[in-house]
Amino acid sequence: MLVRLALGSSLSKTMLDLMWLECVSSSCKRKAFFARFEDNTMPLTRPATKTCRLSFTAAEVSKTFKRVNPRKAAGQTASPAAHSDQLAGVFTDIFNQSLSQSAVPTCFKRATIVPVPKKAKVTELNDYRPVALTPVIMKCFERRVKDHITSTLPDTLDPLQFAYRPNRSTDDAISTTLHTALTHLDKRNTYVRMLFIDYSSAFNTIVPSKLVIKLETLGLDPALCNWVLDFLTGRPQVVRVGNNISTPLILNTGAPQGCVLSHLLYSLFTHDCVATHASNSIIKFADDATVVGLITNNDETAYREEVRALGVWCQENNLTLNVNKTKEMIVDFRKQQREHPPIHIDGTVVERVVSFKFLGVHITDKLNWSTHTDSIVKKAQQRLFNLRRLKKFGLSPKVLTNFYRCTFESILSGCITAWYGNCSAHNRKALQRVVRSAQRINGGKLLALQDTHTTRCHRKAIKIIKDNNHPSHCLFTPLSSRRRGQYRCIKAGAERLKNSFYLKAIRLLNSHH
Repeated sequence: MLVRLALGSSLSKTMLDLMWLECVSSSCKRKAFFARFEDNTMPLTRPATKTCRLSFTAAEVSKTFKRVNPRKAAGQTASPAAHSDQLAGVFTDIFNQSLSQSAVPTCFKRATIVPVPKKAKVTELNDYRPVALTPVIMKCFERRVKDHITSTLPDTLDPLQFAYRPNRSTDDAISTTLHTALTHLDKRNTYVRMLFIDYSSAFNTIVPSKLVIKLETLGLDPALCNWVLDFLTGRPQVVRVGNNISTPLILNTGAPQGCVLSHLLYSLFTHDCVATHASNSIIKFADDATVVGLITNNDETAYREEVRALGVWCQENNLTLNVNKTKEMIVDFRKQQREHPPIHIDGTVVERVVSFKFLGVHITDKLNWSTHTDSIVKKAQQRLFNLRRLKKFGLSPKVLTNFYRCTFESILSGCITAWYGNCSAHNRKALQRVVRSAQRINGGKLLALQDTHTTRCHRKAIKIIKDNNHPSHCLFTPLSSRRRGQYRCIKAGAERLKNSFYLKAIRLLNSHH
């Protein structure tokens, strides 16, 4: 009703914000209320265990304080960066006491929820994302705990979870997705179905008691698991819109977006969401997940069973699939194509699309990159005006070049290792035209995108080779000792596979030796 009012009448921004405040507050209350009844066998408090073995030194805490950016929101506390050495000793004792007692002070858990627009033009209440402003002291505490948890995780953790792990990035997730599809499509009578999953309020629906059980199975200290449980429960929060603040509310479910630990905890919560069939892969980057089904001879049995099993897993783990935002894309290059029956989730047909923006990269059902290059060229061209203005103000070529690298190169070369190799000549000319325009403005020579692509492919390949736990490490197979530095080439028939990242990287490594 509120959404219809906001869209159907010329309400002021203040009224829209007030309605958002009311909706978020009431929504949080409903979630907190129902979460208490989701599993009565799992209490919010757990039996006492031995004292947590984790502790910090004053030097470690001081180092963390010094890394705080004083320009960022400090929550309810001031930034400790300016007095890190003086404050480190006191807060080291507080942190260690908190860990030894597996309890987090309530004042450290207080949060102020602020609505942040998801897009430039807000048209409805769902266009806001609730972000929690928490005390900066607690963020420092979380960083120390996060570093410890990351260092103790087993190597057997799902290799297809690419978020918040060393030497993993969106490039790796996209390249793995594309390589999985392309190698399968290189065979006869094959096609690929990709299901791009969208969860409803994924972080807000985590059940802490279930999370703690999963953390213990991963080998984390039970006392530290109890600390995590206390960290996620009994959290006082208010919602703030402008000068309006809601009444306080205590939450016992979810991991607030804005906490340092939330994303890591979510990744660990979903670590057991893996494919059950060899012909399928579930590639994850935090709450962005893609089911890649490799279909041969039109047999979709394993793929459909995988989708059904994913739905069951979501129900068991209190996650809700947003069917309206979940999309499917079918990549089929066969000359004689058949009609592909749709996928159903909870009785609703999943919409089939010809293009989807996955981790910032537009992937199409033809696996060409015109849609993606057109998008980033448009973004980059819009920033040429700013570059011209800076030149007019008399800034030096060095400053203009730094501005280009921050605002242009980051757009033009984002995930470039995954997509540039299969760009058409027309796409590459359009991209390089933007670079030449920027070069004429600042007066200095800029690196061509082709050179950027080559450099990054080589650098990423070396990192993968050095990382034995990387899911793509097995693709770089060394040849005999007499040909040291050479790697076995991957067999490929289609040009789209030959021009993909991993084959390009192997050729670069071999040419350098």
